[in-house]
Amino acid sequence: MLASHPRNPWFPFTVNQTQGRLRLFCFPYAGGGASIFRTWSNQLSPEIEVWPVQLPGRETRLLEPGIAQIEDLVPLIAEALLPHLDKPYAFFGHSMGALVCFELLRQLRRSRGVALPLRLIVSGRRAPHRPDTGPQTYNLSDDEFIAELRRLKGTPEEVLQNTDLLQIVLPTLRADFTLCETYTYRPKEPLTCPITAIGGLEDSEVSRADLAAWNELTTAKDYKMRLLPGDHFFLHQQQAMLLRVIMQDIFSSMARHAQ
Repeated sequence: MLASHPRNPWFPFTVNQTQGRLRLFCFPYAGGGASIFRTWSNQLSPEIEVWPVQLPGRETRLLEPGIAQIEDLVPLIAEALLPHLDKPYAFFGHSMGALVCFELLRQLRRSRGVALPLRLIVSGRRAPHRPDTGPQTYNLSDDEFIAELRRLKGTPEEVLQNTDLLQIVLPTLRADFTLCETYTYRPKEPLTCPITAIGGLEDSEVSRADLAAWNELTTAKDYKMRLLPGDHFFLHQQQAMLLRVIMQDIFSSMARHAQ
């Protein structure tokens, strides 16, 4: 059962912190909030604590401005996360969340005494060093930007048709799209943790080559690529299948860690 902890804005939903052997920190796609993951703890093993991360500008942090540059966002997350890395952990991020996870790990490894996660699970996102060949959309007019949101199918139609609500959420959506579309990859030492890259078989935004390239960013040998039915938002369409994959790969990493 998830419990609310309003005093910590980064973690509005957490499980009993004494039950699990591993913490799974979950990062949402552009425009998404921590509530995407709030039922996951009911479907994953009790050995896995689900810690959805709430980014500024959405849901319980709606009155805060969104952050449009990853260099500004990542240090804030790292500061919030550090006190909670006192047991084995893993990261899951979908789309924008995968990019945030990657840069967050590169930030955390500079912190003395902090171990990297047992596994980085990235979903629906090309590897950061792969070029973005799509057109920029963050600076479109409101009408064009809303049309793009509708095409991507990640924003509920009832939100897109609610003019008052759109005026509230559009700034955060633009900030998220700006973060993704203006991101510049800077080569650094590869990660040392294993990576699982998951994609949708019908996802026109991310190719298999985009997913496979994640393997180039780690020295760990236990890289896995998983393809699930569905488009870019297969994490909703195939949630049960996705969670089985996540659990399988996390348990594999936990077993290796215990050896």
